[in-house]
Amino acid sequence: MEVLVLPTPEDVARRAAEVVIAGLVDAARAEPALGLATGSSPLGLYAELATAVTSGRLDLRSARGFALDEYVGLPERHPQSYREVLLREVCRPLGLPPDRLHVPDGSGRDEAALVAAAQAYERLLLDAGGVDVQILGIGANGHLGFNEPGSALSSRTRVKRLSERTRSDNARFFEGPDDVPTHCVTQGLGTVLDARRLVLVASGAAKAEAVAAALEGPLSASCPGSVLQWHADATVVLDEAAATGLRNRDYYDASASGLPEPVTRRPKAW
Repeated sequence: MEVLVLPTPEDVARRAAEVVIAGLVDAARAEPALGLATGSSPLGLYAELATAVTSGRLDLRSARGFALDEYVGLPERHPQSYREVLLREVCRPLGLPPDRLHVPDGSGRDEAALVAAAQAYERLLLDAGGVDVQILGIGANGHLGFNEPGSALSSRTRVKRLSERTRSDNARFFEGPDDVPTHCVTQGLGTVLDARRLVLVASGAAKAEAVAAALEGPLSASCPGSVLQWHADATVVLDEAAATGLRNRDYYDASASGLPEPVTRRPKAW
């Protein structure tokens, strides 16, 4: 796991965008798969990716986008459904064709229909050859996607109840707290871990406790974000405020500085 701490949220967005672009290039696939998070955390990153598209450094017209999660029970085209959010924030500015955006189906009218939709999403990810780069944020309670504390570390896409903390945090996107759905369909933590590269972005002091628990606490269902420790190619990009709880900050900074210049040794005199 690589941890990069940068001065400002703007710096975080720029650096994270470079990591995402490099991962898509390394994938070397005709139809690369980009995993998409919602919420406030990745907005700056998406803006930087849009700039890369405009400049010709990135082309997502043949890519496929896969959302982490979706609310259950919102009417079609509700402005806060994650399909609509991603159409606004990703498809249009980044040139990702809307028909290549895939989102879990939260429209089922009963549990059986929602479970079937979750299983279908797992198959869709498998048929696409998996996600090449998964963009992530982290909730103040440590959740990834909508995997709330207590989620099984090997879980797959499924129906979950949202915690009251998450519903309260997300109420700002709705008319009031009572309008926030109580359930979701979310990729599981095991599903997230299947992505070839994970890129998590976090900014602000409100995320510092969750970031510290995820990166330096025990691997535990109590902090779903701790599964990052299990992944072979995970990059975490933080601003100074989000990094305030890290005990190993000096080591992360030293690691980010790279390898030393090669030392030229004089031939031994005989």
